[in-house]
Amino acid sequence: MIGALEAGGTKMVCAIFSNEGELIERVSYPTETPKDVMPKIIDFFKGFPELKAIGVGSFGPIGVNKDIGTFGYITTTPKLAWQHFNLYGTLKDALNLPIAWTTDVNAAAYGELRQGAAQDVKNCIYLTVGTGVGGGVVVNENVVEGFAHPETGHMLLRKHEDDYYEGFCPFHDNCVESLAAGPAIEGRWGKKAIELADQAEVWELEADYLAQALYNYYVTLSSERFILGGGVMKQSQLFPLIREKFEQLNNGYLELPALDSFIVPPLLGDNAGITGCYELAKDLLEEAVEN
Repeated sequence: MIGALEAGGTKMVCAIFSNEGELIERVSYPTETPKDVMPKIIDFFKGFPELKAIGVGSFGPIGVNKDIGTFGYITTTPKLAWQHFNLYGTLKDALNLPIAWTTDVNAAAYGELRQGAAQDVKNCIYLTVGTGVGGGVVVNENVVEGFAHPETGHMLLRKHEDDYYEGFCPFHDNCVESLAAGPAIEGRWGKKAIELADQAEVWELEADYLAQALYNYYVTLSSERFILGGGVMKQSQLFPLIREKFEQLNNGYLELPALDSFIVPPLLGDNAGITGCYELAKDLLEEAVEN
């Protein structure tokens, strides 16, 4: 059996898969504090003695560089109870199993690549647009990590000339998250996104910012698929608007794939993260056998 933990800012989703990928059991616990929730997570996984490995995708920022002392830690998260908490080490000490470790959005990107909307390509970006904006990047079927992990939600954008909203990110007033996340929509227009579904100007501006972000990612990484999820993207009218503005930004410069199959919603829905965690843990076991 293989375990998966999608450690989200709101809930911790724990799952058990067979080696072949069949979902056997799935539970979730409110994220609360490490003291509250970690014993529940550990007890859940200890209930499956056949477990061979666990994949963990965590909210961040997290330490992913094994040469730095923050590896395995949740670092400067705004969730104060979780700042500088050694999630990887806590699980490793309690369970003594191989652990694949990455961000929640990297796990979701990998899940969509292996079993979802990007199964037919080798390079994809998964972007979630909700209370914040985060993204996972896969290049040549490998999750991208370096000194740190991608923070796609904090790419800086060109602000629209008619947009006087100051942004809500405490670090950048013109990053993707600051201008396009759910709280930015509410802060700019005075209502939640779900209450603005019929306001065309809201979604024209939102699509402008998201298309800018995708185009920047594209000219940098030449991704083969963009998968956009999260609460804001449930406004399905955004997809054709983003595709249109993406093409306008390109202005005939680069060859583009068919945009209807290039900028798409997730196929796995809420299971993208835990599926990616399973796939990463499976890869870890296969690498151990090969070596």
